[in-house]
Amino acid sequence: MKKQMELFAVVVVMVVGVIMEGGEGRKGKIADSFEYSAISCRAHSASILDFGGVGDGVTLNTQAFRSAVDHLSQFQSDGGAQLFVPAGKWLTGSFNLTSHFTLYLHQDAVILASQEINTWAVIDPLPSYGHGRDAAGGRYISLIFGTNLTDVVITGENGTVDGQGLVWWQQFKKKKLKYTRPYLLEIMHSDNIQISNLTFLNSPSWNLHPVYSSNIIIQGITILAPITSPNTDGINPDSCTNTRIEDTYIVSGDDCIAVKSGWDEYGINYGMPTKHLIIRRLTCISPYSAAIALGSEMSGGIQDVRADDITAIQTESAVRIKTGVGRGGYVKDIFVKNMKLHTMKWVFWITGNYGSHADTHYDPNALPEIKGINYRDIVAENVTMAARLEGISGDPFTGICIYNATIGLSKKPKKYQWTCSDVEGVTGAVVPPPCELLPPTRVDEKFGMCDFPSDSLAIDSVELQKCSFEMNYF
Repeated sequence: MKKQMELFAVVVVMVVGVIMEGGEGRKGKIADSFEYSAISCRAHSASILDFGGVGDGVTLNTQAFRSAVDHLSQFQSDGGAQLFVPAGKWLTGSFNLTSHFTLYLHQDAVILASQEINTWAVIDPLPSYGHGRDAAGGRYISLIFGTNLTDVVITGENGTVDGQGLVWWQQFKKKKLKYTRPYLLEIMHSDNIQISNLTFLNSPSWNLHPVYSSNIIIQGITILAPITSPNTDGINPDSCTNTRIEDTYIVSGDDCIAVKSGWDEYGINYGMPTKHLIIRRLTCISPYSAAIALGSEMSGGIQDVRADDITAIQTESAVRIKTGVGRGGYVKDIFVKNMKLHTMKWVFWITGNYGSHADTHYDPNALPEIKGINYRDIVAENVTMAARLEGISGDPFTGICIYNATIGLSKKPKKYQWTCSDVEGVTGAVVPPPCELLPPTRVDEKFGMCDFPSDSLAIDSVELQKCSFEMNYF
């Protein structure tokens, strides 16, 4: 036994010696390796460290990110490339993405947006908006930006993108900004996009803004901003087709999800609707706004929105439609089911008198078409008022259907629980009883009421692949 132990000790020493010798020869090899799910896997990999990145929270890494993306863009036609952001705090200004590209954040990686406002580039307003939302001129480019791209993945192990928005909010409230505040992430004119498993904090304005794009998956996202921060919408699909938003948690100073398609005459002329949108398993906290808003910039049209399994807590309203004279466009074929609501001002809110025009050149004869709005299977508690439904005189909002909704009232509810004007529709099994413009109707057992579509959208058939990453440092 003694000889065996001595032999074992010799072997251990020899193995350790080999490992240490190999380690010295490679100057302390460190490996990062992991797996993740994505719409596409990549043939090439790099780390932001390879381009001089320093994750100390102080060193500016704008050039490192730009150089990395520029270098990796050469692999677009050769299997694509992925850029790894390891643990650390990576201060940076705006940088662009490229096609067939993955940006991957380690769980302890934080991308910090530069607070030097004068270093942010200014780009043209969106053509469907005419000018910026904060000011009549252009807009500051988003922190992470991409246009005319295909096959882009922004993902991680719940790493963080922090917009450090306080300085922007302060300047906005003081009316000292010349241009519209930047968003954290904007993808334009692009196709096949995935944004997943990340946390977005303190955006200067909107957080995620896919616009003029198609085939988009947004999943496993956490978005956090102070509830009093201005216009910090969570996710704003804008003139997009085939979008899937699922498993998201949002605390916001504005709408958790706002569906858009352009502003007044600019949106009408651009004419690109948002359609075929899935929203499922959303949890929202937004005391001054909606869990899901449709509009108010909806002049290009919004159609076929399917929202399921929505939880809203301390949120002003559940699903709000915002429009007005001059908007034009349409909101139709909207389906919402399985909402669980806790502490609300309104459950149902449709506004036909929303103002906030792009300029004075809007067409007062451009009236929106609002029809086919379906809600079912809703449980709410601690609600101040069940519904506020306001169409437009001479342009009633039609086809409103509400079924199986139980609304528990707060200790000090409004005397009149439903206020309705210029709307038409039906209801069934709704408590408290709706207004006369939404009379109860007998449910057809065969065809149901306010039913959710039974068909599947193309974006729901997209399956993610298992991808891997391995990076060695020498």
